[in-house]
Amino acid sequence: MAAMATEGTASVRSNRTSRDGAPLGWAAGLTLTAAATALAYAVAVERTLYQVREETLPILPPDSAPLRVLHLSDIHMVPGQKSKADWLHSLADLKPDLVVNTGDNLSHHKAVGPLLEALEPLLRFPGVFVPGSNDYLGPVIKNPLRYFAGPSITLKERAPKELPWADLFSAFGAAGWVDLTNRSQSVGFRNMRIDFTGVDDPHINRDQYASYPAGSSTSREAPHIRVAVAHAPYQRVLDYFTDDGAELILAGHTHGGQVCVPGYGALVTNCDLPTWRASGLTRWEHGGRTVPLNVSAGIGTSRFAPIRVACKPEAVLLTLVARGTAA
Repeated sequence: MAAMATEGTASVRSNRTSRDGAPLGWAAGLTLTAAATALAYAVAVERTLYQVREETLPILPPDSAPLRVLHLSDIHMVPGQKSKADWLHSLADLKPDLVVNTGDNLSHHKAVGPLLEALEPLLRFPGVFVPGSNDYLGPVIKNPLRYFAGPSITLKERAPKELPWADLFSAFGAAGWVDLTNRSQSVGFRNMRIDFTGVDDPHINRDQYASYPAGSSTSREAPHIRVAVAHAPYQRVLDYFTDDGAELILAGHTHGGQVCVPGYGALVTNCDLPTWRASGLTRWEHGGRTVPLNVSAGIGTSRFAPIRVACKPEAVLLTLVARGTAA
């Protein structure tokens, strides 16, 4: 990076001057050097500054004990990513009651083994998961400008290769994690019940909504909460989750914008979600209902775009507490 910056500086030097009298060549050289330094930081440093964002939500039935939910998304594992693997391994120290994985776990066809090794301590906790497109298909080199044209833009690109998604899903299932791919299921926790519903990745139009489990005739009277899970937070998906009574929605996909402008935020979300919702805990409104929506900024990136700017990788620890409790 430093060599490239030096060559660029040398190639633009001249005797011209700027309005304030400084040589234009030196000004251009400084600009190139600053850009190279920023790029090096984004590639080598910021994308590995893993953090845990913590949120508290008062949405559980009255008198419920707190429930710690660890939300993982967009790991995009590649063999050899030791710092990422070590950090994922350490998340077990948070002792979550439940792990929710919202997809895009892979970024290489040989990544299943390293991913499972990194997640091994977390697989001992109860969990649920839905897939993202990068669980099914490997990333391809793309024109980065396509993201600014909207998520539906299609260009002629190299066809992606299928990833060993069946091996990944099988391993998650063997560990006891519940597959919510276009299905719903109830899970008991202490003296309450969590009704889950989830969809396959809306980004590749594989979502087919399954309503919450019907349960018994008295199931609505028992203490419970409804949680909806998707990879990509497209508005149509958030709407049908909300209309069906979701009390919490979890999603990923956006990478928080991945390249953000300090003081402004994300420029794109790679879906139809407004950029101000690219990451964090907000409230989704539809049909007269309002539901907490947590969008994770994600943990990794495509191996062909290993860069983050003003958007650190994250896992999210949600502490759910009884309604009426101060958040």
